Amino acid sequence: MSVTANKLKRTSLVVMGAAVTAAAMASAALPASATQNREAPVNPAGYIVKTFSPVGTESAPDDIARLGDSIYVSYQNGVGPLGEPSAAGAAASTIQQYGLNGTPGKSWQVTGKVDGLTADPAHNRLLLTANEDGNSSISTLTPDQPKPLTTYAYSGLTHGGGTDAISVNDGTILVSASAPADTTGPAAYSVDLQGTTAKLTPLFGDNAMATAMATAANGNHTGQPESLALTDPDSNTIVPDSAPRFKNAFMLDAQADQQLIFASSPGTGHQSLQTLAVAQPLDDTVFAAHTGQTLLVTDPKDNKVFSVTGPFKAGQAVSTVVPDAAPAYLATLDLTTGALTPIPELAAIHPKGLAFTGQAADKSEGHEDSRLQDGNQTH
Repeated sequence: MSVTANKLKRTSLVVMGAAVTAAAMASAALPASATQNREAPVNPAGYIVKTFSPVGTESAPDDIARLGDSIYVSYQNGVGPLGEPSAAGAAASTIQQYGLNGTPGKSWQVTGKVDGLTADPAHNRLLLTANEDGNSSISTLTPDQPKPLTTYAYSGLTHGGGTDAISVNDGTILVSASAPADTTGPAAYSVDLQGTTAKLTPLFGDNAMATAMATAANGNHTGQPESLALTDPDSNTIVPDSAPRFKNAFMLDAQADQQLIFASSPGTGHQSLQTLAVAQPLDDTVFAAHTGQTLLVTDPKDNKVFSVTGPFKAGQAVSTVVPDAAPAYLATLDLTTGALTPIPELAAIHPKGLAFTGQAADKSEGHEDSRLQDGNQTH
């Protein structure tokens, strides 16, 4: 996730009992013991919002993922994008485990700023990246193992920056190539874990040829392949079968460029790229794999995590919108037009990381889960 976005830190969380009751969306101040510096959302019509409140000193919740019957949140604790210690001296992020009801479980300290977190259910593990601007690494975290954390040094990281969001596509690990030195290097890599080394292979470049989809934002630049010039590869996810368009594609969010790049058949000889322009910078985007899923949202501004049950439809895309000069907000994303429609009922939430979960087991827990799917959203 982009370093320009506001990121707070980890916190142990406890579900605040039953959801607060209210008819229309507004904000209701919680007791001082349950909130730090902001009002928590009450339940708007059609939604049930539960708050996981901090119980420790961790801060800056960022990415969020589900593995099995647990939810995991990365708290960045003020660590810098190159792994620099925080003003308070923190040099590690915290990965906190929660039950599906928000009950805190185990926690792990991971050196650096953990910016990418996703589930790899086939191996019963989490994947995470640290330090999106440089000095980057990737780790696996297998919660039920005596020595759960293994960190790998990159081989083949050639774009001059770090790594960010992670997805798993048919067993292949894919990561965003964040903070590039210029627009000639890889925009994303596939990852092969070998011993203590993570071997990287470019997936496509910041200057790759891609076909722009017809939207108002694209104007006349549609239908013909044009060279990309990406400056800010950030979050990513795998588009589920339930989506109305770009099914099973690897979606990379170029945040500052306000572009979404969809790679069909990623990493194969049949790979092709399409782009969709959006009117605002985006952070995470996640897709509901089926109707009735619960949206998990981290809120670094208020150091909280929210569980939102509402009228989410199968295939619906929800994004964290991060305007340059305004607070972040939740919006639905139209994959045909690129239009972003704010969700006013959830305006009290300042979102960062997103994940859909609930009902049936999610087939493709790649980033940033839709990315519970995982992912996905990277964050």
